[in-house]
Amino acid sequence: MPDKPAFLKENQQFFSVNRDNAEAIVEPLELGKRVREIRLSQNLTLEEASKLTGLARSTLSKIENEQISPTFTAVNKLVKGLGIDIPQLFTQPKKKSPASGGRRDITRRGEGKPHPTPTYEHELLATQLSSKKMIPFKTTVRTHSWDEYQDWIRHDGEEFLYVLSGSIMFYTEFYEPIELVAGDSAYYDCEMGHALVSTSKKDAEVLWVTA
Repeated sequence: MPDKPAFLKENQQFFSVNRDNAEAIVEPLELGKRVREIRLSQNLTLEEASKLTGLARSTLSKIENEQISPTFTAVNKLVKGLGIDIPQLFTQPKKKSPASGGRRDITRRGEGKPHPTPTYEHELLATQLSSKKMIPFKTTVRTHSWDEYQDWIRHDGEEFLYVLSGSIMFYTEFYEPIELVAGDSAYYDCEMGHALVSTSKKDAEVLWVTA
């Protein structure tokens, strides 16, 4: 007997296959309920989901109400039409514990924690939260010359940069320098050398988010 397809091997804990039919039938645990949850999370009606997936409205309704089990073809249409992947369809989303969910921190204008350096004047935001996955901070770029840097700035993680006011020259180790003005943004690998220089008469202000 040939080996099971990879699709079945990866998801066999979630469904069984009816070998009596010419086409294998997916019989997952409460798949209909999961399909409905995904559809509603995207604010889709049955009619709209039908158009996206190419499945008849009546077929979707029967799947959601556990009246029929979808074929592999139907599963593929659901995955592609709803813009999800197979694990999302066959697993429940993780539930947050009370201890890990619902955190927030408010930083009023000008009340961030100051952290000056020779070239930047940082204002650290959301400093009351510990173990953050992101570090947001607003920065005034004091330097107006590349010569004020002794070396590239490098650190772990990835970074998002948004210019709030003024203009800057954005230097990166492997790319040509590029000027960014208010409203421009950049996303980059922090392990690559980088640095900012104000090009406007007034010191530029930027928002940085480091992950």
